[in-house]
Amino acid sequence: MRVQDKSIIVTGSGGGIGEGIARRLATEGAKVIVNDINTALGEKVVADIVAAGGKASFFAADVTRSDDVKALGAAAIQRHGKLDVMVNNAGWTHRNRPALEVSEDEFDKCYAVNMKSIYLSTVHAVPAFRANRGGSFINIASTAGVRPRPGLTWYNGSKGAVITTSKSLAAELGPDNIRVNCINPVFNPDTGLSAEFAGGPIDDAVRAKFRASIPLGRFSTALDVANAALYLASDEAAFISGVCIEVDGARCV
Repeated sequence: MRVQDKSIIVTGSGGGIGEGIARRLATEGAKVIVNDINTALGEKVVADIVAAGGKASFFAADVTRSDDVKALGAAAIQRHGKLDVMVNNAGWTHRNRPALEVSEDEFDKCYAVNMKSIYLSTVHAVPAFRANRGGSFINIASTAGVRPRPGLTWYNGSKGAVITTSKSLAAELGPDNIRVNCINPVFNPDTGLSAEFAGGPIDDAVRAKFRASIPLGRFSTALDVANAALYLASDEAAFISGVCIEVDGARCV
């Protein structure tokens, strides 16, 4: 059990990549708090984990609200006695369209969910990590932050900010034995945001277009990303901080 008895929060884990991460960590012995704004979806994930023999509980919180994130961290300490790992997975994108056509509200939401959430998790989780003499942030960024495509400019920028901020936090928080790392997944046509990324319905032509940019010849899966998260959450990665793991099949364009 690679993360036996570690107390881990996974935000946005009511479905998609977050659900995959929560499930994988639970199979390796973690005590997982499934977080989402959708209670029904989050509780279903918890029920499935528990039915499979894992340890999980649900906590509803909006990662863009300071009081919610504070309460989320407090829940981990109340339920598990500590907080070891914070997986910042919750994300959002504006629809694929020219930069000047993205509304101010869409821009604000993109940066609130993708970037402000990192700020809030840092503010509220670092004291818990310090009390625990160490901890780990795993921030789910994107290949969009390092190899941006047209039409997603403000989303690309928000993920680039996550990457740079993570590297800076790793340097700043290292003396407290707090590690900060990123995972950059490639496009997955089966997530809830895929149509927004693509700018329309996901049909065979769209799948073929995106698949052609991935030399390994397939899309990433939630399990691919979850396996990377498992490594970063485990003690095997005790000296790994300030890095981004590309889970992208060598995406080239």
